[in-house]
Amino acid sequence: MRRIDSQLDRLQLSATRAGSFSITAEEAHNPTKTSRIAHLQNLIKSLSTTASSKHSLVPVARISEALQRANIASSYEDASYEHELEWLLVSKATTQVYGQVLSTILEQTIPLEDDLWYWDDILSTYRFAGLYSIQTSPVRVWKWSQEIYHDVLSRGGQVADGWSQFYGLVKDAVQERSIANIQRRVVSPLALVRNEGRKKRAALRKIRLINANALGVLLGEGLGNERYVISSLRDTAVANLSSVHDDGTQSPTLLGTQSGHRWKSVMSKNIALMDAVIQSVNTAELSVDKFDDSVASITQDDQFYSLHEPTGERTASTIKPADVAERLQYLLRDALPTYTSNFNAVVKENGRPSLIIRYWLPATMLLVSSTTILRIFVNRKEEILTWVRELGQTVIDFWTNWVVEPAMRIIGTIRHNEDSEVSIMSKRSLESDRASLERMVVDFAVKNPEGPALNETQIADIRAKVREGDLTTVLRSYEKDIQSPVKGAIVGNLASALLIQVQKTKVDVEVAMSGIDSILKSQELLFGFIGLTPGVLVSIGVYRYLRGVFSSRKGVQMWARQGRMLLILRNIDRILTSATATEDGEISYKDHGLLLCEVHLLRQAASGILPRRIFHDLLVEIDELVDVRSGLQRQQKVVERIRWAYSKWFT
Repeated sequence: MRRIDSQLDRLQLSATRAGSFSITAEEAHNPTKTSRIAHLQNLIKSLSTTASSKHSLVPVARISEALQRANIASSYEDASYEHELEWLLVSKATTQVYGQVLSTILEQTIPLEDDLWYWDDILSTYRFAGLYSIQTSPVRVWKWSQEIYHDVLSRGGQVADGWSQFYGLVKDAVQERSIANIQRRVVSPLALVRNEGRKKRAALRKIRLINANALGVLLGEGLGNERYVISSLRDTAVANLSSVHDDGTQSPTLLGTQSGHRWKSVMSKNIALMDAVIQSVNTAELSVDKFDDSVASITQDDQFYSLHEPTGERTASTIKPADVAERLQYLLRDALPTYTSNFNAVVKENGRPSLIIRYWLPATMLLVSSTTILRIFVNRKEEILTWVRELGQTVIDFWTNWVVEPAMRIIGTIRHNEDSEVSIMSKRSLESDRASLERMVVDFAVKNPEGPALNETQIADIRAKVREGDLTTVLRSYEKDIQSPVKGAIVGNLASALLIQVQKTKVDVEVAMSGIDSILKSQELLFGFIGLTPGVLVSIGVYRYLRGVFSSRKGVQMWARQGRMLLILRNIDRILTSATATEDGEISYKDHGLLLCEVHLLRQAASGILPRRIFHDLLVEIDELVDVRSGLQRQQKVVERIRWAYSKWFT
């Protein structure tokens, strides 16, 4: 729409340079004409796609209001600036109406896929068919009661005539209806339900294919065929500019050039095409195969379509802007609302049941048991509150003891905080025990010298040997006394030697523990993360579970976007694979419409997943994909390119 609208703006600019869209001196000195021209220019701006930065389509009410405010007269002055502005206004309005028709058909066709999936589920298993039978049983009972009631009324039965007589008529009507439907008793209720589902699914598929065919016709023959439309507008602009001579003078037959009115003919043709398409879609008994013939037969009798020819002279001289505005008002006020109401009626009749019908059974059970549930809550109010408080306290304690405190210990370890150090023995224990062992050995050696008294050098040597774990002095005395244990224990040094060896064993144990302590201190950060891991894993698991529970409905609606994109791409590939190319190598209008629906879904799904730059690149691929003029084989290659180029976001 933006491209076509920009071409119309360029047409006005080129014509202004050429002189055909410039106000004459007579019009400039006429206050009425000047006011009228300014009013038309404002209306044209209001119908431009640049009027809104977010949406390229103008609302239907604004289009209708603009056409009504234009107050285009049936009579006009040929080749006047006002007349050309009126044509430009109705052309802008035609572009917007074309966009509204496409958008309406597209937005109503896409949701049909959900209804088709619903009927596929009903027909897939007997369990779903039985559930549907239970859900719709009140509706069937109500319809059956209405039929019986109307049958009794048709027989002249009234409650005022007497209850017994009225009851007799009801009984007779029920018996006759039972006899008439005796063949249906042979078939199981589930078979009847499945047959009903097949009929409704077939009706939805038919209207979906018809709408797709309508989209294909509008895109292939209407303004959606940008190459033809833009070339027509460009030819008009070139014709306007080519009539200007080098000296600035203008040919007097500017508006009568062969391509000067071509764009008017294109707009009139598309109005007739939109009207024919909407009429064909509204025909309930029309089959998909006869849709194109129906559109062709309607357009043959339409003056707006039959006057179409390359130069556009017949359209410009025969059709008035007032006639175009009136036809557009008819499309906006009558044709499009009629199509919408008819479509909604078909979907309401054949689509999936409403929420009330689908959930009346659980809602009724909940309503019946609501008093019991309320009584349970009231009687166990204190217990429930206690459970809630304990649950909250448990969550708080878990978070504090297993997440916060381990994290603080890790931070303390990184900062070398003494309170966070891992240790299995006291810091000064080994030094004090080793010093005590040295004193005990030295005293033993001094008291029991093997020769003369020990000097300071010998004592220092003994201390050094003790630090290295050498207790030779004590062990010699121990070996001597152990030969006579009783004598050595009474008069010897056996007890002292044993106690010194006990102290030595204690020191050796502490040395080993000190080594283990050093290993633990070197791995403090690792142990800190090990202590934090269980709490973090449990927290992440609970968070994901709660997020899945609370966002499950949203997740179902979004339908796993990446998987949805892959499924949509598969549908696009199926459409192009099953499509039959015409003589020109293009796909049919029906396949083109189905392709447009799937591409629209792909674009919506990709907008929330792909990065902005990648998404714009995908839009280029999509534009090439929906271009049926490129041929079926090239479209299939585009699908393959999208599959491998964007596979990262499809899986």
